[in-house]
Amino acid sequence: MAERVLVLGGGLAGVASARELAAQGVDVTLVDRNDYHQFQPLLYQVASSQLPAEDIARPHRTIFREHPKVDVNTADVVAADLAARTLTLDDGRVLTGSHVVVAAGAQPNFFGTPGAQEHAFPLYSVADAERLRLHLRDLLRTALADPASTADGAIDVVVVGGGPTGVEVTGALVELMAQLHRTRGLEPGRVTLVDRGNALLGQFSDQAHHYAHGKLTTGGADIRLGVGVSEVHADRVVLTDGTSIPTRTVVWGGGESGAAILEHAGPTPGRGGRIDVRPDLTVDGYPGVYAVGDAANIPSDDPTRALPQLGSVAQQSGRWAAQNLVRGLHGEPAQPFVYRDKGIMAMIGRNAAVAEVGTRHRHQVEGPFAFAAWLGVHALLLSGVHSRTDAFLTWAWEYFDHEHVAHVEESSTPHRIAWGGDEEDRPHIDTERR
Repeated sequence: MAERVLVLGGGLAGVASARELAAQGVDVTLVDRNDYHQFQPLLYQVASSQLPAEDIARPHRTIFREHPKVDVNTADVVAADLAARTLTLDDGRVLTGSHVVVAAGAQPNFFGTPGAQEHAFPLYSVADAERLRLHLRDLLRTALADPASTADGAIDVVVVGGGPTGVEVTGALVELMAQLHRTRGLEPGRVTLVDRGNALLGQFSDQAHHYAHGKLTTGGADIRLGVGVSEVHADRVVLTDGTSIPTRTVVWGGGESGAAILEHAGPTPGRGGRIDVRPDLTVDGYPGVYAVGDAANIPSDDPTRALPQLGSVAQQSGRWAAQNLVRGLHGEPAQPFVYRDKGIMAMIGRNAAVAEVGTRHRHQVEGPFAFAAWLGVHALLLSGVHSRTDAFLTWAWEYFDHEHVAHVEESSTPHRIAWGGDEEDRPHIDTERR
């Protein structure tokens, strides 16, 4: 059989892998249910009306326009058989490859919390972010027309999870509420962040914990640590300490697990529903199969822990798997994955960010310098899937220097940067729950 690699998933890992393979002259079939790549680090800005969804969703056909070796299939994969290296699509087609790169990504993990799947708003995809934006827009538009409608927590928000996603969306929402108060006189809704741990940004240093906590509380957020969510209802959330908070908006950033397609793909799922891989990113017992990004538990220097689910890990592992695959085609030995860790960072709000940078010895920076680090890392990640980053850089500095005008009460979406003017450059975002 001629060499053709199936890449399951068109996120950072899948796109990086497909591009590297194509550059090496290998035929690739990339399959994703969406016709676009989504830049997940900026989802919270879509949800808070700072960016339109289209600006962080780049169509796959545009990404691979100059890569004729990549055949893009937009379809749902209903079954994956990694032993046979086949993918069954929702239209009945069965794709067979000489190799498979599993880059199926992740899905929200509600940990069995009653009502969470039905009523909470996860923030793991562009469609998730757009659903949340439209939901908030409608609530805030009603509140602006009738201030009395804000009773019983109508525009209050509860954010579940104190990691980067939870912290970033909390910071963005308290700023949004403050802007509406200044510009439209709306009494701000309360934004409550809930986490079972004893600190925000748990993987960061104690200094970062205190910095994030101080910035959010100063901005008006209510931080509740050491407590979790026991139930989610359409009009309230119940915490594990028995407290009930009236709200119609619960943002779920409380964890993720491997994509559902991995459950019956062959390998027994490991921690978090992800596929355990060898150091070279291959799957034990499944010749010709690699797993990368959020779909994989990738070994780290610490034998008790896998690498974290970060965009930089996804992109680097996708590229490395492709390089190992090509080595195999040339009869060369595979190399263990070496992750180049440049640090971790989180945006807390305008002029407020925290970053821990460096490979061996972490150095913490805050405020403008941390923002610069955040900007640089995200520009590098974005350049891996977009042909241009200048629009992103322009937007980012404007965000840093000028106060954003809230758009949620308007009928139109936030102003689009417009990566390109062609219709082909526009993603088709389906906000229906799947």
